[in-house]
Amino acid sequence: MTHPSIKMLLTVLVVLMLSSTADAAEINLSVAASLREVINELSAGYARKNPGVMFVKNYGASGSLAKQIENGAPADIFISANLEWMEYLKNRKLVDDKSIGAFAYNELVFAGRPDLTVHSLSDLVKLDRIAIGSPKSVPAGEYAMEAIRKAGIDKQLEKKLVMARDVRECLMYAERGEVDGSFVYKTDALQAGKKATILFIIPQTLYRRVTYPMALTVSGSTKSEAVAFFRFLQSTEARGVVTKHGFPVQ
Repeated sequence: MTHPSIKMLLTVLVVLMLSSTADAAEINLSVAASLREVINELSAGYARKNPGVMFVKNYGASGSLAKQIENGAPADIFISANLEWMEYLKNRKLVDDKSIGAFAYNELVFAGRPDLTVHSLSDLVKLDRIAIGSPKSVPAGEYAMEAIRKAGIDKQLEKKLVMARDVRECLMYAERGEVDGSFVYKTDALQAGKKATILFIIPQTLYRRVTYPMALTVSGSTKSEAVAFFRFLQSTEARGVVTKHGFPVQ
């Protein structure tokens, strides 16, 4: 039988735990999948220094995230892998346009089995299956299609392309050997295992520079905790973490 004083103490502890959870400030992040490790590290470090803050993170293709925000999904900060999807939300007045700025940059590469003898885009016509993020929602796929068209090989690759939900899925297909290779960001390819490696870098002259814009959503701009974290993402400390993961910041 539980002693009354112990029972009372347990009740107080439960009440304190529930009240501290209720008091915790929740920040909802919608972030391009290729930034997962960066944002995980930044949010974890920030939460350690600000114990009253909790993060709810949603990673995915930029287009899918933008559509989710448009449909009412909770989001305080949006970081896209291209300018178009940020513009999409700006035009719908769903982000605070004064807060929009560049978070990081990246490069597009072709990754695949180390034994593949492909050194340029023109060599890809020899392959059977190539993974690419769906250009309608995945910026990496959009950049890749831009490069393919400018290289004049879009018709030859038309039936060889395997669509993926995001850049991480592209890399997974290559690592499993389900495709010969895939178009991914350099930062993702550097994290790949031995089954997939960077075979060549896509010339920057063939596509627009990969830019990650970030912004507070309209609702996020009214939350002091979200605004504070957004400022932290622009700090020297945060930029150091971004560059550590291989992303240029200018």
